[in-house]
Amino acid sequence: MIMGNFNGTRRLSQPPTNRLNRCICLFIAVFLSLPGAMALADYKEVRSIEGITEYAFDNGLQLLLFPDESKDSITVNITYRVGSKHENYGETGMAHLLEHLLFKGTPKHPNITKELSDHGAQANGTTWLERTNYFETFKATDENLEWALSMESDRMINSFVAQKDLDSEMTVVRNEFEMGENNPGNILLQRIYATAYDWHNYGNSTIGARSDIENVKIENLRAFYEKYYQPDNATLIVAGKIDIERTLELVDRYFGALPKPARKLPEFYTLDPTQDGERTVTLRRVGSEQVVAAAYRIPSGLHEDFAAVSVLARVLGHSPSGRLYKNLVEQQLATQVWAWPNQQQDPGLLYFNAAADLETDLQKTEAVLLKTVEDIAAQPITSEEVARAKRQIAKEMELRFNSSQDISIELSEWIGIGDWRMYFINRDRLEDVTLENVQAVADKYLLRSNRTLGKFLPTAEPVRAVVSAPADISDLLRDYKGREMIAQGEVFDPTPENIKARLKKHELDDMELAFLPIKTRGESVNLELRLGLGTEKSLKHQREVAELTAAMLLRGSSRLSKEQIQDEFDRLKASGGIGWAGQSLSSRYETTRENLVQVLDLIYEVHTEPAFSEKEFQLLKTQKLAGLEASKTDPQALAFRANARSFNRFPKGHVYYTKSIDDEIKSVKKVSLKDVKRFYKKHYGAGNLQLSIVGDFDEAEIKDLMVKRFAPWEAKTQYSRVLNNYKDVEKVAQTIETPDKKNAVFIASTNLDMTADHDDAPALHLVSHMLGGGFINSRLASRIRQQDGLSYGVGSFLQLGNIDTNGMFMAYAISAPENTEKVHRAFTEEMQRAVKDGFEVDELEAAKNGFLDRMKLNFGNNKLLATRLRSDLTDDREIDAAREFIDAVRALTVEDVNRVMKEYLEPEPMTIIKAGDFVAGNS
Repeated sequence: MIMGNFNGTRRLSQPPTNRLNRCICLFIAVFLSLPGAMALADYKEVRSIEGITEYAFDNGLQLLLFPDESKDSITVNITYRVGSKHENYGETGMAHLLEHLLFKGTPKHPNITKELSDHGAQANGTTWLERTNYFETFKATDENLEWALSMESDRMINSFVAQKDLDSEMTVVRNEFEMGENNPGNILLQRIYATAYDWHNYGNSTIGARSDIENVKIENLRAFYEKYYQPDNATLIVAGKIDIERTLELVDRYFGALPKPARKLPEFYTLDPTQDGERTVTLRRVGSEQVVAAAYRIPSGLHEDFAAVSVLARVLGHSPSGRLYKNLVEQQLATQVWAWPNQQQDPGLLYFNAAADLETDLQKTEAVLLKTVEDIAAQPITSEEVARAKRQIAKEMELRFNSSQDISIELSEWIGIGDWRMYFINRDRLEDVTLENVQAVADKYLLRSNRTLGKFLPTAEPVRAVVSAPADISDLLRDYKGREMIAQGEVFDPTPENIKARLKKHELDDMELAFLPIKTRGESVNLELRLGLGTEKSLKHQREVAELTAAMLLRGSSRLSKEQIQDEFDRLKASGGIGWAGQSLSSRYETTRENLVQVLDLIYEVHTEPAFSEKEFQLLKTQKLAGLEASKTDPQALAFRANARSFNRFPKGHVYYTKSIDDEIKSVKKVSLKDVKRFYKKHYGAGNLQLSIVGDFDEAEIKDLMVKRFAPWEAKTQYSRVLNNYKDVEKVAQTIETPDKKNAVFIASTNLDMTADHDDAPALHLVSHMLGGGFINSRLASRIRQQDGLSYGVGSFLQLGNIDTNGMFMAYAISAPENTEKVHRAFTEEMQRAVKDGFEVDELEAAKNGFLDRMKLNFGNNKLLATRLRSDLTDDREIDAAREFIDAVRALTVEDVNRVMKEYLEPEPMTIIKAGDFVAGNS
């Protein structure tokens, strides 16, 4: 009988009690004591830091377990220490292409994408410079966990990596390449990286060269796969609602038995020499905005300077508190700025970016950008700037760590550069960063000779920045212990029944409140506050005024500037924003229990005491107009706007009327600050307010605040809901030319006269899921992406309102322009096949399971749940509707779904919109 621990390496479950099982256990014990008997796969617990425990297996696999009982889901994330850095000449993009092929199946799991959909999993694979990871988040069940571990272990060493899959997937990856080609800012970033590095593979884009993507040999891919996809080159993370002993047992069963490879991984030693002069690159393409960027060599993400560099990036590049925002955006020399310190194993880049509209003198933008970045000696960093930047970064890290799913995926980045514990080392270093540290790295690295902008200009007496070699990670990690674990939260199964049992609703004057108290990890809490404003008459010709009024709320109050408002939200560890749609002004924020009251106070302040600064208003208009101008050459923006306009059911001036881009630009230009103030005074107030809160909070405290703060706030115009109901419109076919855009967009849609309560709604939702939902396993994805290899992104969705009868079914796909007609043809054939032959019983049952598991996953997301509860308040619905919907989906038959497919979704007529460079593509 085997029990207990063997040298702390593994635990076995409790012994059986019947005589037969005792005999079997005795036989096993004796057998294992014999010479030459097969040994159990050993693993040992290595360390535990802040709730994450590391285990090492004899075959080299590193396992991290992160139990989180507050989740009703599990995330399995496996990271391989291989990326584009490890590719050879002629093989760029191989790591990313292989990532795609690993969704094509194994002998034991021949249809991975179908399995992901059947299990209702949120899944993806991503490739970066030094790592590739695959993750799936699913409902927390033993069956789901065993399936995920079985699948990941099998595709680690048994993936097909077949020529037939390469033939179809190569064109999908090429389409992903083409999608990136549509974005001038993205291409400029690639060009700067290629210019900044002489020898290092960081200069190659992870997507790879088009010629390499098109010509890669399957033998090379297999060799790459067999070399790097092995247990000794992988870290497996299992996070969420897990039983540790059961998880260890399953990991041991599926991964522990994998052999440790005999091969030795190659050593990579190429480093670029110290840069000896500024470099310049120029990109000329069609577009609607200008971009100037500058990049500077910085040390490895392991280096002690990296934390200070990260703070420096915030001081300079944050909006609205950063210096670039103040010197460029506020001076109307740019519409947008940002900064990005790239954390890598070897020396990386600190990247600054500024976008400007076509009317701006870009030479002035460039000059101010470079002066701001490189003249810090004349304008030293201040302690206030450093404190603000550190507070912003700390808030983001703390909120991220409240989610076991988010942190398990974030750790992939640190595993890629050396070790998962570097996440905590970097966090601790950030807290210790001083003003002197930030000033020192600015002086050390932000030099003209260390810059890549676009041109190469030789200098007689160059000043060089010496970048240190990567640090010794063993020294960094030797004595690191981490911190105490944060609050873990409670076990709560988010079913409609359990939600109803705990949900509390209150009516206070004209306010409706929905409270769902849950003890959450890190005492996190999510809120959504909605104001219903105006009437059909009062909102006529006011759409742009209403939108700009809402956007001004966070740009200053009577007490705080825009920057100070953001500082306050950062101090309160609150993340979110305020948005306008139709008649709704919605505030969505996530924070913590101790800060919730202050966050609501701050929301009240920005709603009731807006400053309406003329300067901020002009900045807002400039940014809005720049975005509209940029959309004039973007195929996706043009296609979706054209589709919306094709279903216009309202006269010009109506709040739901969709304008052309040019008409919207004209309308925005006409809006004055006086118009905004007048609209605010007439419409704003708490006459129609709904608030939902999900998480850890004091109910009485919130009720008291709402009564004292919001209840007395009245609007002059009483809210009256404007209905957005169905009207039969003629279906159209429209083709939009977008010159010099390498990626095209296809949309097929039809409007539906129904609400979410319609008897056919459950069947239609499931039909849409089978047609274009799930994880690239739907009929449209299987045909257009998997079989024909035409599109990187293809799918469909169904949109039904609770009250308005303006339902919509839409299918979409992206592709190279020369393939758009093939996409259209494939879409029509698949829709006709569904109408003619219907769906199969097995297909329906698998879709039910995946669809309902995804619903359960969404109910377990407190942010989405807060939105759901707020929506129920607005539309006077109960959570019972969700339970009834679930029951209706479970009861669906093949006859039900086949009937609604024929009745509602005949492919002809549908509105068809295509946007792309078809002239060049077809030539």
